[in-house]
Amino acid sequence: MGRYQQDAKELLAAVGGKENIAAVSHCVTRMRFVLNDPAKADVPRIEKIKSAKGTFTQAGQFQVIIGNTVSDFYNDFVAVSGIEGVSKDAVKSAAKQNQNPAQKVMSALAEIFAPLIPIMITGGLILGFRNCIDSMYLLENGTKTLVQVSQFWSGVDSFLWLIGEAIFHMLPVCICWSVTKKMGTTQSLGIVLGLTLVSGQLLNAYSVATANSVGVGGLPGILSIQPASMLSFALCMAIAMVVPFVLTVAMGKKKGVQ
Repeated sequence: MGRYQQDAKELLAAVGGKENIAAVSHCVTRMRFVLNDPAKADVPRIEKIKSAKGTFTQAGQFQVIIGNTVSDFYNDFVAVSGIEGVSKDAVKSAAKQNQNPAQKVMSALAEIFAPLIPIMITGGLILGFRNCIDSMYLLENGTKTLVQVSQFWSGVDSFLWLIGEAIFHMLPVCICWSVTKKMGTTQSLGIVLGLTLVSGQLLNAYSVATANSVGVGGLPGILSIQPASMLSFALCMAIAMVVPFVLTVAMGKKKGVQ
């Protein structure tokens, strides 16, 4: 008999029994449950269990704090309950059934932007160091920067700008890739969309600000289009609005994305 089998039996009963557990796993210090009905979990009863240090609910998961011996407790719990353990990713996926719409949105955003955090941190550190060597007037009585007095550091400054500018200029590409990965659609199409967004062929804010004259916009601008061009204009606008939406929905259904 395992060291924690009795406590495991008590915990199994306190969370509502085997039939109330959709998935179970553990991390470094906690047991992680996805419960079919979280209301059936008897928190006061769980807190009386000797091995349990506390409970809380996060991201649709009911978590019980065990401590550093959680792996031994988990093995005894699986043996007692007869439930097959799953990975943490599987638990996160199953936990979505207990999340409200706001939690689902925040969870989706976290999964999209989490892979991009190392990129943004790296870019920030590079640009921060670059600012130290080309913007701080510390040499020759505070009149010159390190870049101005050293050819070597001037080269380093230019090289770092190449990397830092590339990271943040191409960030839309990374975001589109991460979104398509999250949705389970074709990631290469996401990369193409991201590259399109940063393409120099798109009209940028600088071009608009330096325009020689202001054109007619809104409904008058549309009505001013020549009749011969109206059909092609309307067709192009319809395609531009409908096709991306249809393709996204179709690929999502093909991959089984809800």
